[in-house]
Amino acid sequence: MIGRLSGILVEKQAPEIMIDVNGVGYELQVPMTSFYDLPDLNQQVMLFTHFVVREDAQLLYGFITKQERALFRLLIKTNGVGPKLALTILSGMTASEFVTCVERDDIVTLIKLPGVGKKTAERLVIEMRDKLKSLLEASVGSEREFMLQSHYKPAPVVESAEEDAISALLSLGYKPAQASKAVSAAYTDGMSSETLIKAALKSML
Repeated sequence: MIGRLSGILVEKQAPEIMIDVNGVGYELQVPMTSFYDLPDLNQQVMLFTHFVVREDAQLLYGFITKQERALFRLLIKTNGVGPKLALTILSGMTASEFVTCVERDDIVTLIKLPGVGKKTAERLVIEMRDKLKSLLEASVGSEREFMLQSHYKPAPVVESAEEDAISALLSLGYKPAQASKAVSAAYTDGMSSETLIKAALKSML
């Protein structure tokens, strides 16, 4: 089991990244909640990981904090929720926002996420309510560990911010027309791709 990786961030195209660990490149998929806090390319990074083995693939998921990984693991234990959908949920809202939805039985907000239908949203609210109590207790007062361990710098502005943002939303399950509309509406001059993705995702909730 691969529980944590520490190395150099060599590739970053939401929601996928690559970390060079002593010459070995590990490909990971990360939720946008973690992606926003990644450092610039060629900087040191440390992520907590979850390894998934399928008949046709071996997939590695990365998270800035143990709490994010714990929520991901709780999500994939819910009937009808696989790793891809869990990644989409954590990309569309923060852990605290998800907890709020569960506590308030806010099915309306949950079904705005791609791949989350009414039945899945109802199941999430019911099955996650008790499970989240222990996660919340563990998260009280926690810091974003990576931010304390690295010299974090905001991601630089890139010329293809709109294309990067649309590509990221498509990878998360949003439809092309929906992704393009959200990105166009959220974009302003000088936006980085990470900021644009975040704004576009927020606009669809």
